[in-house]
Amino acid sequence: MNTTPNRVEHQLTDKGYVPVYTTAVVEQPWASYSGSDHDVWATLFARQQQILVGRASDEFLRQQRAMGMNPDRIPKFDDLNRVLRATTGWELVGVEGLLPELTFFDHLAHRRFPVTWWIRKPEQLDYLSEPDLFHDLFGHVPLLMNPVFADYMQAYGRGGVKAHAIGADALVNLTRLYWYTVEFGLIKQADGLRIYGSGIVSSKGESIHCLESAAPNRIGFDLERIMRTRYRIDTYQKTYFVIDSYEQLMEATTPDFTPIYAKLAQQDSIPAGTVLDTDTVYNRGTGEGWLNDGDV
Repeated sequence: MNTTPNRVEHQLTDKGYVPVYTTAVVEQPWASYSGSDHDVWATLFARQQQILVGRASDEFLRQQRAMGMNPDRIPKFDDLNRVLRATTGWELVGVEGLLPELTFFDHLAHRRFPVTWWIRKPEQLDYLSEPDLFHDLFGHVPLLMNPVFADYMQAYGRGGVKAHAIGADALVNLTRLYWYTVEFGLIKQADGLRIYGSGIVSSKGESIHCLESAAPNRIGFDLERIMRTRYRIDTYQKTYFVIDSYEQLMEATTPDFTPIYAKLAQQDSIPAGTVLDTDTVYNRGTGEGWLNDGDV
């Protein structure tokens, strides 16, 4: 009997990739990974490890080492969970693909991080339109070892459950916060700007682009500003937001967002590449290579 879970992937249509959602929680079928699967993990892991030296935040690299991740083989969720539970009380749960928003928020609110069980194919090394095992494990999980960031993620999940009940506009605002912090955030260290966002640390091209290209804006963290700012899902970001510390993220999620949602509902969204007079600007981007439409 075949007990391998489903591999739920986006479907390619004549209008591009269409998300397909699943709610199933599954056991990691570790014994079913092929030699090719382990090779993909090894290739991506070694490549990103080399690229991220001097680019990823010190805390990300330290916690990745503390978890015992290495390129030798795809990690077993059970092995990582022993370390993670003992450190911050989080645990990984296997999923078949992209989750509906409320399901995702509920997992985070209960200190469970969903990890896609399957890994991309060899021909998808450089780009995949959806999260896979490498993005989830390599990109997201190390910072769940940091107590402050771990608390931020749980607070975000609780806020997501609440926003879902408030309505679609509140969800849009909150999704932008996740996008510009958890997925594509930068942090200011004593030795310069560094990456902590999972969408960047798991991407060869964007790991270099976000710090070294003159094209994007790099702007100081501002909660309400971020929650108004549209973003890109099909190209590198036009703007990256820079936090001073993980404590700054946690403090930003402390207030009740309900009045913030009401305030933002009266304001226009901000295009992804716009710089405001009120911004703290680390780099005003040249805009080279930007598309004029397609902001989400």
